[in-house]
Amino acid sequence: MPTSIAIIGAGLAGLTLARVLHLHGIASSVYEAEPSADSRPQGGMLDIHDYNGQLALQDARLLTRFRALVLEGRQAMRILSPDGRVLFENQDDGSGGRPEVQRGELRQMLLDSLPAGVVHWGYKVADVRSLGGGHHDVRFANGESITTQLLIGADGAWSRVRPLLSSVTPRYAGVSYVETHLLDAAARHPASFAAVGSGQMGAFLQGKALMCHRERHDTLHTYAILMRPLEWFSAIDFTDKAMASERIAAEFTGWAPALTALIADSTTTPRFRPLFELPAAHRWQHVPGVSLIGDAAHLGVPNGEGANLALYDGAELAKAIASHIDDIDTGLSRFEQAMFERSAKVATEGKEFYELLAREDPSRGLVEMFQGAKT
Repeated sequence: MPTSIAIIGAGLAGLTLARVLHLHGIASSVYEAEPSADSRPQGGMLDIHDYNGQLALQDARLLTRFRALVLEGRQAMRILSPDGRVLFENQDDGSGGRPEVQRGELRQMLLDSLPAGVVHWGYKVADVRSLGGGHHDVRFANGESITTQLLIGADGAWSRVRPLLSSVTPRYAGVSYVETHLLDAAARHPASFAAVGSGQMGAFLQGKALMCHRERHDTLHTYAILMRPLEWFSAIDFTDKAMASERIAAEFTGWAPALTALIADSTTTPRFRPLFELPAAHRWQHVPGVSLIGDAAHLGVPNGEGANLALYDGAELAKAIASHIDDIDTGLSRFEQAMFERSAKVATEGKEFYELLAREDPSRGLVEMFQGAKT
């Protein structure tokens, strides 16, 4: 069946693109591999910046709805030593430009802003091929297929659309996250709840860290960050809650009990998240009828900018299409050049955290970094 604009992936980038196109009176269809909006966890807290992510939401006419999702006070930042001493603390006075929301709620807001039927669930891409003249054939694992006049890959790290434009594949970044949760922590884990404080907490040693956010309903959402090869993690059975919790917590032996409890006492089974990245200067020669946004275009290690870039990509591409509706490839090419520049800059700057973490005493440099950070 013919589809004028097909967006692969119902993440933040793809949904923002569809929303802003809709506001310009341009129809699109979004195809998502997941069977439903709530088929898997959508991740933790996001700080949405006033210089990119919020600008995209303004283009999407969703700023008021976005502000209703903000968790007040969560911009606060606390850095602890491994023994629990406070090295740095920055309280959230409400004046910062990076309010915190939960990723799942932000995604649902974007979904709710689209007309019924725009998002097609359970459409995992099996194959994509060029038909020439800017048209592409997309075949899905469910047996259906579409022919597109404009194909946008918003399908993340392992994009099935990317090979149409680039032979580059993501590489392991040398660091992984292990994700845990303490539910109802104020009542059930008061020492850990007090250690984390009202927003975000970090504690660091060379090659390892604990980063934790206080989320809605007094949930403590923790990332144990470990600079280890993939082979090290392969010996851990992450389907075995007790084994995985014990093995990861052992990497933080000697740390304050309130900190190690974030891992050892996890309410949920630890989730392994190896980090992959594309080269900072990843780019391609424009190909008619196809482009990439979000992680599909510029996958990087988490640095606070990924979700913001995804939102901004979606809005900027929609505006480029709307302003070049009679010459879309010119709009795509101009959009891509601007995206290449901003994503390369962010990727280079974003590695500072991981470079500091690899040092013998990362806390000092990280305190200086957070003291100088825009709040």
